[in-house]
Amino acid sequence: MALASQQDELRQPILPPAQPTPPPETPANGGNVKSSELEKVLSDTQLPTINRLRLATWIELKQLSYLAAPAVLVYLINNAMALSTRIFAGQLGNLELAAASLGNSGIQLFAYGLMLGMGSAVETLCGQAYGAHRYEMLGIYLQRSTVVLTATGVPLTVIYVLSKQMLILIGESTVLASATAWYVYGLIPQIYAYAVNFPIQKFLQSQSIVRPSAYISAATLVIHLLLSWVAVYKLGLGLLGASLVLSLSWWIIVAAQFVYIVRSGKCKRTWTGFNPLAFSGIWEFLKLSAASAVMLCLETWYFQVLVLIAGLLKDPEIALDSLAVCMAVNGVFLMVSIGFNAAASVRVSNELGSGNPKSAAFAVVMVTLVSLIISILEAAVVLALRHVISYVFTSGETVADAVSDLCPYLAVTLILNGVQPVLSGVAVGCGWQAFVAYVNVGCYYIVGIPLGCLLGFKFNLGVKGIWSGMIGGTMMQTLILIWVTVRTDWNIEVEKAKKRLDKWEDKKEPLLDS
Repeated sequence: MALASQQDELRQPILPPAQPTPPPETPANGGNVKSSELEKVLSDTQLPTINRLRLATWIELKQLSYLAAPAVLVYLINNAMALSTRIFAGQLGNLELAAASLGNSGIQLFAYGLMLGMGSAVETLCGQAYGAHRYEMLGIYLQRSTVVLTATGVPLTVIYVLSKQMLILIGESTVLASATAWYVYGLIPQIYAYAVNFPIQKFLQSQSIVRPSAYISAATLVIHLLLSWVAVYKLGLGLLGASLVLSLSWWIIVAAQFVYIVRSGKCKRTWTGFNPLAFSGIWEFLKLSAASAVMLCLETWYFQVLVLIAGLLKDPEIALDSLAVCMAVNGVFLMVSIGFNAAASVRVSNELGSGNPKSAAFAVVMVTLVSLIISILEAAVVLALRHVISYVFTSGETVADAVSDLCPYLAVTLILNGVQPVLSGVAVGCGWQAFVAYVNVGCYYIVGIPLGCLLGFKFNLGVKGIWSGMIGGTMMQTLILIWVTVRTDWNIEVEKAKKRLDKWEDKKEPLLDS
């Protein structure tokens, strides 16, 4: 089975193999030393098995905490900005909450998935160039990715502008479609913030520079909450004002991160200024970016379809409101899983590049286990608070009852999220995106969505039926990824990584194998 490697996803590689003098921008996290130490511990047959596992676990947990914690914080804060915007909209009324939910989950998430997926191509290129000490290429990849994503933003803008007509076309009510479109118009500037932010994010992550992004996001969240309050309550700008503030907040993050790159001195070797090479090889980079977007987009759009289908049910306002609350909670906890997804991708790709097959395999086990334990705790919290969760978003008792009924489905989804995103991160680290894309098409769009529609409409199970079918698709995909990961020969994966690096030796601008 061909496990093709384009590239995807956002993960910050650990430091390259230890050198006599590490580059100035390398954070003092001891990444290489610990990676080498981990491989030595796992290979030391003189140590009792229990001692080897104990030492290896301690080493790997320190690695994971360094990588995952800041990534989780960044994604949680970024999600909190969108979540808080929905909360402000919900205080205006049920229609406004439904409109903001449909705008975020039905339209904005489309752009987010596409732009994040395309931006993730630069992650692998930057990470591997950094590992090969081709530091000057990181800045070029950053700029080239920004050019490609900005161009991609143009057709997305057209989709946003025509959102009302598109929603009516698929069966949404005119009132809901009009309110949603008004909200979406304010998110158009956010598209171009994505086009700059995601390449910058991958550029920094590839150098293990993760904490500054967390600090910037935290400060921006405070500003966002204040500006949202002023726009919605003091200036009475309603849905449009709320979404415009969300766009502005993303641009604040972009500007602050770029200033850090230019002025901090931490990226002196990787950022050497604007370079005309950014406009060369655009077509090849576009193909690579598009291929890298496929796997992530298929996953991101999956639950977007759930929201769109729910809008076709009887009494769609209550269905969308209850689903919006559950998806918002799922989105918050999903950020934790995405943080571990990032850590898994970084750990696997770094260890494979360093020629450490045992460390790569052990990292997969540890990050999956830790993420699963956390997801089980999240599910328990959701079930315990199932009757009161919705009151954070709206005061309606009807919505609260509907949310309470959906919480068991939310709990199952959270547990699956503890495994599936991590294994997707492993796939990114190994370069299996094309294979996983095929798996996603089969499990999500051939099994999950049709099954959900059958249960929801034919058997009149409503949102529960739709969600049940989609859970079935996710579970099937997760089992396949587990099977593939368990059967992986990590020595072969190390050889593949070496061949890829050797292929780059005589190339000014290496790309991944197609």
